[in-house]
Amino acid sequence: MQVVCLDLEGVLVPEIWIEFSQRTGIAEFARTTRDEPDYDKLMRQRLALLARHGLKLADIQRVIEGMGALPGAREFLDELRSRFQVFILSDTFYEFADPLMRQLARPTLLCHRLVVDAQGFVRGYRLRQVDQKRMAVNALKGLNYQVIAAGDSFNDIGMLEAAHAGFFIHAPQPIVATYPQFPAMHNYAELAAAIEQAGARLQAAA
Repeated sequence: MQVVCLDLEGVLVPEIWIEFSQRTGIAEFARTTRDEPDYDKLMRQRLALLARHGLKLADIQRVIEGMGALPGAREFLDELRSRFQVFILSDTFYEFADPLMRQLARPTLLCHRLVVDAQGFVRGYRLRQVDQKRMAVNALKGLNYQVIAAGDSFNDIGMLEAAHAGFFIHAPQPIVATYPQFPAMHNYAELAAAIEQAGARLQAAA
Protein backbone atom coordinates (compact mmCIF):
# COMPACT_ATOMS: atom_id res chain seq x y z
CA MET A 1 0.00 0.00 0.00
CA GLN A 2 1.03 3.58 -0.61
CA VAL A 3 0.69 6.85 1.30
CA VAL A 4 1.51 10.43 0.41
CA CYS A 5 3.05 12.85 2.92
CA LEU A 6 2.84 16.59 2.24
CA ASP A 7 4.16 19.67 3.95
CA LEU A 8 1.51 22.32 4.70
CA GLU A 9 2.81 25.89 4.52
CA GLY A 10 4.07 26.86 1.09
CA VAL A 11 2.62 23.64 -0.33
CA LEU A 12 -1.12 23.83 0.40
CA VAL A 13 -1.50 27.14 2.24
CA PRO A 14 0.49 30.39 2.33
CA GLU A 15 3.30 30.79 4.83
CA ILE A 16 1.63 31.87 8.07
CA TRP A 17 4.58 33.91 9.34
CA ILE A 18 4.91 35.79 6.04
CA GLU A 19 1.21 36.70 6.23
CA PHE A 20 1.72 37.78 9.84
CA SER A 21 4.72 39.87 8.82
CA GLN A 22 2.68 41.65 6.18
CA ARG A 23 -0.23 42.31 8.56
CA THR A 24 1.97 43.62 11.38
CA GLY A 25 4.53 45.42 9.23
CA ILE A 26 7.33 43.63 11.11
CA ALA A 27 9.67 42.42 8.38
CA GLU A 28 11.61 40.01 10.62
CA PHE A 29 8.58 37.71 10.87
CA ALA A 30 8.87 36.95 7.15
CA ARG A 31 11.87 34.68 7.74
CA THR A 32 10.79 31.02 7.32
CA THR A 33 12.22 27.52 7.00
CA ARG A 34 12.94 28.40 3.38
CA ASP A 35 15.56 30.82 4.71
CA GLU A 36 16.75 29.22 7.97
CA PRO A 37 17.61 25.49 8.18
CA ASP A 38 17.85 25.57 12.00
CA TYR A 39 14.23 25.34 13.17
CA ASP A 40 14.98 25.96 16.85
CA LYS A 41 16.96 29.11 16.00
CA LEU A 42 14.11 30.33 13.81
CA MET A 43 11.48 29.72 16.50
CA ARG A 44 13.56 31.42 19.18
CA GLN A 45 13.81 34.47 16.91
CA ARG A 46 10.03 34.45 16.41
CA LEU A 47 9.32 34.10 20.14
CA ALA A 48 11.67 36.99 20.90
CA LEU A 49 9.93 39.16 18.31
CA LEU A 50 6.49 38.34 19.71
CA ALA A 51 7.65 39.26 23.21
CA ARG A 52 9.37 42.46 22.05
CA HIS A 53 6.24 43.70 20.27
CA GLY A 54 3.75 42.50 22.90
CA LEU A 55 1.92 40.23 20.44
CA LYS A 56 -0.25 37.35 21.64
CA LEU A 57 -1.42 34.05 20.19
CA ALA A 58 -4.78 35.68 19.45
CA ASP A 59 -3.04 38.23 17.21
CA ILE A 60 -1.60 35.44 15.08
CA GLN A 61 -4.87 33.51 15.06
CA ARG A 62 -6.76 36.55 13.74
CA VAL A 63 -4.41 36.66 10.76
CA ILE A 64 -4.82 32.92 10.14
CA GLU A 65 -8.63 33.20 10.22
CA GLY A 66 -8.39 35.54 7.24
CA MET A 67 -6.11 33.26 5.23
CA GLY A 68 -7.18 30.84 2.54
CA ALA A 69 -5.61 27.79 0.96
CA LEU A 70 -3.44 28.32 -2.10
CA PRO A 71 -5.41 28.40 -5.38
CA GLY A 72 -6.16 24.84 -6.47
CA ALA A 73 -4.92 23.27 -3.23
CA ARG A 74 -8.29 21.95 -2.07
CA GLU A 75 -9.05 20.40 -5.46
CA PHE A 76 -5.58 18.85 -5.68
CA LEU A 77 -5.86 17.42 -2.18
CA ASP A 78 -9.39 16.09 -2.73
CA GLU A 79 -8.29 14.26 -5.88
CA LEU A 80 -5.15 12.94 -4.21
CA ARG A 81 -7.15 11.62 -1.24
CA SER A 82 -9.44 9.74 -3.61
CA ARG A 83 -6.47 7.57 -4.62
CA PHE A 84 -4.04 7.63 -1.66
CA GLN A 85 -4.00 7.89 2.10
CA VAL A 86 -2.57 11.38 2.78
CA PHE A 87 -0.74 12.73 5.83
CA ILE A 88 0.14 16.39 6.35
CA LEU A 89 3.50 16.57 8.12
CA SER A 90 4.10 20.13 9.26
CA ASP A 91 6.24 22.14 11.65
CA THR A 92 3.32 24.43 12.33
CA PHE A 93 1.27 24.22 15.53
CA TYR A 94 -2.19 22.87 16.34
CA GLU A 95 -3.03 26.28 17.82
CA PHE A 96 -2.58 27.76 14.33
CA ALA A 97 -3.87 25.07 12.03
CA ASP A 98 -7.60 24.59 12.65
CA PRO A 99 -8.97 27.28 10.28
CA LEU A 100 -6.73 26.02 7.50
CA MET A 101 -7.62 22.39 8.12
CA ARG A 102 -11.32 23.27 7.84
CA GLN A 103 -10.69 24.73 4.39
CA LEU A 104 -8.86 21.57 3.31
CA ALA A 105 -11.61 19.19 4.56
CA ARG A 106 -9.54 18.16 7.59
CA PRO A 107 -6.79 15.89 6.29
CA THR A 108 -4.73 14.10 8.94
CA LEU A 109 -2.24 16.59 10.38
CA LEU A 110 0.85 15.81 12.48
CA CYS A 111 2.51 18.94 13.92
CA HIS A 112 3.57 20.57 17.22
CA ARG A 113 2.14 22.56 20.15
CA LEU A 114 2.80 26.02 21.53
CA VAL A 115 3.36 26.94 25.18
CA VAL A 116 0.96 29.79 25.97
CA ASP A 117 0.70 31.55 29.35
CA ALA A 118 -2.48 32.60 31.16
CA GLN A 119 -2.38 36.04 29.51
CA GLY A 120 -2.25 34.53 26.02
CA PHE A 121 1.41 35.22 25.28
CA VAL A 122 3.40 32.54 23.46
CA ARG A 123 6.29 31.57 25.73
CA GLY A 124 7.68 28.50 23.97
CA TYR A 125 6.91 25.47 21.88
CA ARG A 126 6.90 21.71 22.28
CA LEU A 127 7.99 19.50 19.43
CA ARG A 128 5.82 16.43 18.94
CA GLN A 129 9.10 14.68 18.12
CA VAL A 130 12.55 15.84 17.02
CA ASP A 131 12.92 15.48 13.23
CA GLN A 132 9.26 14.49 13.22
CA LYS A 133 8.76 14.50 9.46
CA ARG A 134 11.54 11.98 8.84
CA MET A 135 10.43 9.92 11.83
CA ALA A 136 6.83 9.82 10.59
CA VAL A 137 7.93 8.59 7.16
CA ASN A 138 10.15 5.94 8.73
CA ALA A 139 7.25 4.81 10.95
CA LEU A 140 4.98 4.45 7.92
CA LYS A 141 7.69 2.48 6.11
CA GLY A 142 7.92 0.26 9.18
CA LEU A 143 4.23 -0.51 8.65
CA ASN A 144 5.08 -1.68 5.11
CA TYR A 145 3.75 1.41 3.33
CA GLN A 146 5.44 2.84 0.28
CA VAL A 147 5.79 6.56 0.99
CA ILE A 148 5.74 9.38 -1.55
CA ALA A 149 6.47 12.86 -0.14
CA ALA A 150 6.49 16.48 -1.28
CA GLY A 151 7.66 19.70 0.39
CA ASP A 152 9.22 23.06 -0.27
CA SER A 153 11.68 23.95 2.51
CA PHE A 154 14.85 22.96 4.33
CA ASN A 155 12.81 21.32 7.07
CA ASP A 156 11.28 18.95 4.50
CA ILE A 157 14.60 17.43 3.41
CA GLY A 158 14.55 14.66 6.06
CA MET A 159 11.06 13.65 4.94
CA LEU A 160 12.05 13.61 1.27
CA GLU A 161 15.22 11.65 1.98
CA ALA A 162 13.36 9.02 4.00
CA ALA A 163 10.52 8.57 1.47
CA HIS A 164 10.61 6.06 -1.34
CA ALA A 165 10.05 8.99 -3.71
CA GLY A 166 10.39 12.70 -2.89
CA PHE A 167 9.52 15.86 -4.77
CA PHE A 168 9.73 19.62 -4.36
CA ILE A 169 6.64 21.73 -4.99
CA HIS A 170 6.74 25.56 -5.00
CA ALA A 171 10.31 25.42 -3.65
CA PRO A 172 12.67 28.42 -4.01
CA GLN A 173 15.41 27.94 -6.59
CA PRO A 174 18.31 28.01 -4.08
CA ILE A 175 16.81 25.01 -2.24
CA VAL A 176 16.13 23.17 -5.50
CA ALA A 177 19.71 23.80 -6.60
CA THR A 178 21.09 22.54 -3.28
CA TYR A 179 19.14 19.27 -3.48
CA PRO A 180 18.96 18.36 -7.18
CA GLN A 181 18.11 14.74 -6.34
CA PHE A 182 14.50 15.79 -5.72
CA PRO A 183 12.59 16.70 -8.91
CA ALA A 184 11.04 20.17 -8.68
CA MET A 185 7.35 20.54 -9.53
CA HIS A 186 5.94 24.00 -10.16
CA ASN A 187 2.19 23.40 -9.94
CA TYR A 188 -0.32 20.85 -8.66
CA ALA A 189 -0.87 19.25 -12.05
CA GLU A 190 2.85 18.45 -12.31
CA LEU A 191 2.96 17.12 -8.77
CA ALA A 192 -0.16 14.98 -9.24
CA ALA A 193 1.37 13.43 -12.37
CA ALA A 194 4.71 12.85 -10.60
CA ILE A 195 2.99 11.16 -7.66
CA GLU A 196 0.99 8.92 -9.99
CA GLN A 197 4.12 7.91 -11.90
CA ALA A 198 6.07 7.28 -8.70
CA GLY A 199 3.21 5.20 -7.31
CA ALA A 200 3.04 3.06 -10.44
CA ARG A 201 6.81 2.60 -10.46
CA LEU A 202 6.94 1.62 -6.79
CA GLN A 203 4.04 -0.80 -7.18
CA ALA A 204 5.68 -2.46 -10.16
CA ALA A 205 8.93 -2.88 -8.25
CA ALA A 206 7.30 -4.29 -5.11
